[in-house]
Amino acid sequence: MSLTQKELIETIRNDLGVGGTPISLTQVEAVLRYYGTVAARALKEDGEVPLPGLGKLKASQRAARTGRNPATGKPIEIPAKTTAKLVVGKGLDEALNQP
Repeated sequence: MSLTQKELIETIRNDLGVGGTPISLTQVEAVLRYYGTVAARALKEDGEVPLPGLGKLKASQRAARTGRNPATGKPIEIPAKTTAKLVVGKGLDEALNQP
């Protein structure tokens, strides 16, 4: 099952509401958007960002390399760049790999 952003926001709101914490869809969306801003800022400074219950995001350097244009087959230079990688936490790993 895949979740859209809208479904994720609605699920969080509904689950928190059942637990006695009323929260609006707008508030949930604002928190998730701000979390993205904070995560980007921390990763840009070569930090780590915790994802409670999931693991953590880490900044990772990707080296420059030579690739191929799929349409023409000609070699192209792909520049180095920084990307984010998810390091899966123990809890999520165990949940995914239970028999």
